[in-house]
Amino acid sequence: MSITREFLRRPWVTGAVAASSARLAAAMTDGLDLERAATVVELGPGTGAITEAILPRLAAGTRLVAVELNPVLAARLAERYRHDARVTVVSGSAAELAGIVPEPVDAVVSGLPWTVMPAALQRRVLDAVTAVLQPRGRFSTFAYAHAGWTPPARRFAAELAARFSTVERSRMVWANLPPAYVHRAGEPRVSPRGPRIPSGRAALDAGGPRSSGA
Repeated sequence: MSITREFLRRPWVTGAVAASSARLAAAMTDGLDLERAATVVELGPGTGAITEAILPRLAAGTRLVAVELNPVLAARLAERYRHDARVTVVSGSAAELAGIVPEPVDAVVSGLPWTVMPAALQRRVLDAVTAVLQPRGRFSTFAYAHAGWTPPARRFAAELAARFSTVERSRMVWANLPPAYVHRAGEPRVSPRGPRIPSGRAALDAGGPRSSGA
């Protein structure tokens, strides 16, 4: 399935115009220590371009929870990974992450379109990320080069710096359409606690489309 087609059909729930390149996916997963992780979350996996870069780095017992807002892409991804016991696909909002996954999460990898989000939603999602990350947890996401100078992009960078003790920016990945760079952050400063359900497993089981490994 083409992510470009889904962008044209549902632009409000599909942030990217084209799938991430292999080089951007590699940059997104570098430096997160995924090989030692027990639980990893991917936000906005789309067609699975970054998912494919995450999985080879994970140990056999590691759990990957992929949260996708677009129901068509979520169903497609769940079908694709139905035989991989490590993968659970949830059709839902990243803003509800604290009610979807158990704590602690070792790493969150995000393909969400931060620069097109309203400021309030941007903050809600980042709060949800810090709420589930363990104290030494790590977070990565990308930004397109052409949008990096815009007010929403600068606001996002400031929100990131306010929530993490360490924040760095990768070199430009020119082999992507459009060119992009990666934000990497670690050690969340705050962990806002919103309402939570009793069991993270129950939240996963109650989610939308998911792989048979759920």
